[in-house]
Amino acid sequence: MNVVVLSGTLSRVPEGRELPSGSRLVNYEVTVPRPGERAESVPVVWVDPPQGAEAIDAGAEVVAVGRIRRRFFRTGGATQSRTEVVAELVVPVSRKAAVRKAVGRVVAALEDAAPQR
Repeated sequence: MNVVVLSGTLSRVPEGRELPSGSRLVNYEVTVPRPGERAESVPVVWVDPPQGAEAIDAGAEVVAVGRIRRRFFRTGGATQSRTEVVAELVVPVSRKAAVRKAVGRVVAALEDAAPQR
């Protein structure tokens, strides 16, 4: 099962754009602290997010729930790759009920996927 729950700080303002398919995409950069080590920056994309997905300010604490994807693309005559989190939800930590609901769905999915003993 490919599941990610990421908690960190938006390190820059979200960027939205329209894809050739007509879908809307919002890009986030989430910085995740690692006690005793350097923080890690994780790219997060949300396809067809709800209104207001770009309204989260840089510096806001967020939780992102989704899956990891590695995609390949050609640029400048070379093939490159990018690993990113594809979000089902990005929500400010201050919206505690929404965070609990999202994490609860992940836990339920993991329990459903676990082999029965």
